[in-house]
Amino acid sequence: MSSLPKGGSFLFGQTNPQDIFTPEDFTLEHKMIYRTTAGFITDSVLTRMDELENKKEGLINELLEAAGELGLNGADISEEYGGMEMDKISTTIIAECIGRAGSFAQTQGGQAGIGSMPIVMFGTHEQKKKYLPGLATAEKVGAYALTEPGAGSDALSAKTRADLSPDGKYYILNGTKQFITNAGMADVFIVYAKIDGDKFTAFIVDGDSEGLSTGAEEHKMGIKGSSTRSVIFEDVKVPVENLLFEIGRGHVVAFNILNLGRFKLAATSVGMAKFALELAATYANDRKQFGIPIANFGLIKEKLAEMAIKIYVTESMVYRTGGLLENMMDSLDTSGNDGGLVAAKGIEEYALECSMNKVFGTETLGYAVDEGVQIHGGYGFSSEYTIERLYRDARIYRIFEGTNEINRILIPTTLLRRAAKGDFPLQEAIEKLQGEIAAGSLVRKGEAGLVQAAKDIFLLTMGAGLQKYGKDLQKHQEILGRLADLAIRAFAMESAWLRAQKAGANDGGPKAKLKQNMAMVYINSTVGLLEYSAKETLTALAEGEELASLLDNLQRLTKYTTRNTVALRQEIAAAISEDGKYAV
Repeated sequence: MSSLPKGGSFLFGQTNPQDIFTPEDFTLEHKMIYRTTAGFITDSVLTRMDELENKKEGLINELLEAAGELGLNGADISEEYGGMEMDKISTTIIAECIGRAGSFAQTQGGQAGIGSMPIVMFGTHEQKKKYLPGLATAEKVGAYALTEPGAGSDALSAKTRADLSPDGKYYILNGTKQFITNAGMADVFIVYAKIDGDKFTAFIVDGDSEGLSTGAEEHKMGIKGSSTRSVIFEDVKVPVENLLFEIGRGHVVAFNILNLGRFKLAATSVGMAKFALELAATYANDRKQFGIPIANFGLIKEKLAEMAIKIYVTESMVYRTGGLLENMMDSLDTSGNDGGLVAAKGIEEYALECSMNKVFGTETLGYAVDEGVQIHGGYGFSSEYTIERLYRDARIYRIFEGTNEINRILIPTTLLRRAAKGDFPLQEAIEKLQGEIAAGSLVRKGEAGLVQAAKDIFLLTMGAGLQKYGKDLQKHQEILGRLADLAIRAFAMESAWLRAQKAGANDGGPKAKLKQNMAMVYINSTVGLLEYSAKETLTALAEGEELASLLDNLQRLTKYTTRNTVALRQEIAAAISEDGKYAV
C-alpha cells in the first residue's frame, strides 16, 4: 500500500500519464461487460420504460432478476456467496451503463450497491451466507435505511432506537426512516439505529419482520419507476446475530459505504450524460430550421461540444479513480474473516477523490440534460421526448449519497485532517510555492503548466485561509466550498490532460487528437474560473497590503496565452455530430 499514491496527493506532485487508468485501457473482458450491460439496458429496460414509469406490477422485480442472471447485481460479491467478484473497473463500467436506465438505475444501484455492500464489507460469514446469494440473484431485494425525517446530512443525529430485549436474544427497534429506495419491495433492510439511544449501530433487518411497515409511495419529480417510501419500526425484533459489524460503530459502515456509493453515482452520471448527448446530437442532426440541420448553427455546435467536453473530463476522472481503487484492492489481502473491513479501509484512502467525482459528475449530468432540453427546444419540454424524463431524473443526483454541499465541505476538511496527521506536506507545499513566487522562478507553459497553476492556486488560497483562521477554517463553509471547487477543477484538468497525453503517446490517431482538443478547451476555459473564485476567496480572507500582495501573486500564477477555444469547439462539435453520439 505504501507504494500507491495517497488520496489527494495529486495536489502535491506530478503524475505520469502512463500511470493512470483510462477507458482506452479496457481489456477484452471489460469491453464484453460493457456490451453485455449496455445491450441489456437498451433491449430489456429502455424498451419498457413507459411501463416502468407507470409502476407496472412485478416489472421492476422481473428486470432485477434479469440483471441478476447476467451477474450485474453480484459484481462486487465474492463467488463464495454467489457473486461474480469482478474488478473495480468492471463494476465501474456496469454503473456507467446502468446510468442510461432511468429509475431502474436507482433500483439496481440500491440492490447491488448500498443494499448489499454493507454485508459484503462488514458482514460475518454467516450473514453473508444467509443474505448475499439472494441479493445477487434478486430473489431478495435490498434497501438501505439511513435517512430520517430529522436526520439527513446529519446522519448521526438519528432518533431510531435499538434496545436489547430482557432475554438478550433481540434488539427492539423503534423509529422511522424516510426516502428509502426499494422500500416498497425490499426483503432485506440495512438499518441504522442507536442502541440505548446513543450507540449508533447498523443492523440487518428482514422485510417481513413483525412491526415493520412502509408508508405510501412518494410522488417524486423524477425516477418515478423506483420505489421510495418511509419505513416504520414499531417494536421490531431483530435477532442479535443480525447486528452488523460492531456496537457503536455504525458510522464506520455508513461512511465507507457512502464512499463507494459516491464514486458509483459519478459513473452512473457519465452513462446518463452520454445518453443525453446522444439524444441531443441525433435531434440536432434531424431537426431543420431555415432549410439546414440545427447542428450546423454555431450556438448549437457550442452546446454539443461543451456537453462532450464535460463528459470527457468526468469520464477521465471516474476511470482514473477506478484505477486507483483497483490498484488498492490488488495490494490488499482480503482473504481473512475481516477482508471486507480491509477493503473498506483501502477504499477510504480515496474518499476525497470519490467526493470530487460525485460533485463534478452529477453537476456535469445536470448541465448535459439541461442543454439537451434546450437543443430540443419546445419538444424538450414534452414528455413524448426522452430528454424530458432525463432532465427530471437527473435532479436527484446532486442530493443522493450526501448532497454536493456536504461533499464540498468534506474535500478540504479531509485534506486538513490528513495534513494534521502528517499524510500530506500541505504546509511545506504552501511555503515552497510562496518561495517560488517571491523568487520569480515560476515557469508555467502550455496546458501542463496550467494544470500546475490550478494546483498552485489552490495552495495559495488554502494558505491564506490557514493564515487567517488556522484550525477554525473548518467553520467557514463559504471558504471551504470555494477551496473544494479549486481542488475539484485541478483534479479534473489534470485527469483530462493526462488521459489526452497517454492517448497521444499510445495511439496518436484522430481520437487522440479529439481528446487533446477537449482537454485543451476545458483547461483554458477553466483557468479563468479558478482565478475569479480565488480572487473572491482571497478578498474574504485578507485586506489592505496583504490582499494586494495575494492578488499580485495570483496574477503571476495565471499568466498564460489563451487558445482559440471557439475553433476547437467547432472541431469537437463536428466529430460529435458525425457520430451522432459521444464517441471519443
